[in-house]
Amino acid sequence: MKKVAIKKISALLDSLYPNATCALNFRSPFELLIATILSAQCTDKRVNIVTSRLFLDYNTPEKMAALTKEDLIPLIKDCGLFNNKSQNIINTSKILIAEYNSQVPPKREDLENLPGVGRKTANVVLGNAFNIPAFPVDTHVFRVSHRLGLSLGKSPEKVEADLCRQFSKKTWIRTHHQLILHGRTLCKAKSPLCNQCQLNCYCRFYFEGKQLSEGNFINKKETIKE
Repeated sequence: MKKVAIKKISALLDSLYPNATCALNFRSPFELLIATILSAQCTDKRVNIVTSRLFLDYNTPEKMAALTKEDLIPLIKDCGLFNNKSQNIINTSKILIAEYNSQVPPKREDLENLPGVGRKTANVVLGNAFNIPAFPVDTHVFRVSHRLGLSLGKSPEKVEADLCRQFSKKTWIRTHHQLILHGRTLCKAKSPLCNQCQLNCYCRFYFEGKQLSEGNFINKKETIKE
């Protein structure tokens, strides 16, 4: 996409979502790390409900590592995938204690070596806990980027590379949040509100959809796994 179009899209996103920020509630890098692990295949709204209870008593690596898997599962069961998530959270907490003085490391390679932490989770923590430029690609970012023609990459890593190349590094974190919010409010996976979208003049999906009957848009299932 041409640079002038990127600048206009960026300006529109700033206008539409000036206060876009992380939807997960957290008070420390550790809380954000755990919340992001829990968010895999789960909504941020549901995670916030779970962590509002969980973090009352278990908001440090020491407290979390003291739990058994059987203790933790009932506390996070509503987030789904609770068997893997519970084991990963406990093991991650133990590693943070043993290797990082109970601190969440601000380096990608260290984060990605933690159980249950992939590139997207590492990017979320880097950007939101440490303000280190990163561009996490979740299902919303992936979908909106494809529809706008910002990337045709078939993997989150390729989409991330395309977005990082096209947007200014200082805007990566903000733009990430804006694309997520746009995907949640207008550019939905099913029945997107294209006629209400101020970005539709840049949207491949919109122009393809105009060739069909109103509301009957082309929609391929897009899923992203950690």
